[in-house]
Amino acid sequence: MVYRIHFTVDDLARTRVSPLSLPLMELSAAVRTLQQRGHAARFGAWRRRALAELRPEARMVLDLIRTRRWAPDFLTRAESGSPDEVLERVRATPRSQVRSDLADVAAEGPLPSWAHHLADDRDLFRRLCDSLDHMYSVLLSPHWQQITSNATAEGGMRTRQALAGGMEHLLASANPRRVRWNAPVLEVTMASGLDGDLLLEGRGLLLVPSYFGPQWSAVCTAAQPQPVLTYPAHSPWDTRSIIAPSPKPAQHGTPPSALAALLGPTRAAVLTSIAAHPGCSTKELALLAGVAPPNASRHATTLRRAGLVHTDRYRNTALHTLTALGTTLVDCPHGPSDSPHG
Repeated sequence: MVYRIHFTVDDLARTRVSPLSLPLMELSAAVRTLQQRGHAARFGAWRRRALAELRPEARMVLDLIRTRRWAPDFLTRAESGSPDEVLERVRATPRSQVRSDLADVAAEGPLPSWAHHLADDRDLFRRLCDSLDHMYSVLLSPHWQQITSNATAEGGMRTRQALAGGMEHLLASANPRRVRWNAPVLEVTMASGLDGDLLLEGRGLLLVPSYFGPQWSAVCTAAQPQPVLTYPAHSPWDTRSIIAPSPKPAQHGTPPSALAALLGPTRAAVLTSIAAHPGCSTKELALLAGVAPPNASRHATTLRRAGLVHTDRYRNTALHTLTALGTTLVDCPHGPSDSPHG
């Protein structure tokens, strides 16, 4: 069984790739991945850390967001904004929507007994929202900055892919194991086994990369101004760096002047240009840093060998982004000269 998304010419013209991750959709993917055993090399250490840190109240979210099961839309909706803003909007969900979303889930399978009272018991609903906040703080918060940075780079790479091969090529390659382009229909095999049709009717589709959804795509038909389809991020940058233990931030950081003293002014300009424009090509990097393309390439190579930059090739174009170590160095707020160690 597949879910079929029907395109017109207008839909193809309006389909785009998001440069941002959507907090609730990414969190729901992380909750589901936490409950699975696959992809141990990628998620094993993350799962162990998360399970050690989760408190008992996490069980409420785990009961409602299950692997290969429907989850209430108010917990998983495709809303943009910062995680804090989106989580606060969940708390403001009208009772009528809570009741309607739970009824949709119950039509597909049984709800936990306590969930039947969510729409009418505001204290119970508050506890569920507290549980959701806790899940975010453990599963995503330590990695959100890197996820956001990589999503921007992913968007740039996918946009280049669409320009080079056309929108149909982009749709066909986003998730080839689970999504098939059979013009003019995009056929999506869903983890839930959903079978149905979605007519875009000129709205187009928003493609959103997911780092904690390594296999399946998810669809949000109610998203505005256009429906959303997630796909496993195939960013050239090692996604394990997102979910690996983040380096502890330095007690004392590096402002641009100190960064220049450490790396040299040109190399520091190259590094900060990549930080501000993740996924930039060598030609773009040269323009941003104010150097000749051969010099930009040479400095990027040096930074890559130092573990500060990762470079990948798409067709004949080199694309550059910071590693977690490079991000930490650029984000440090004070200079090394301020260190108590001199």
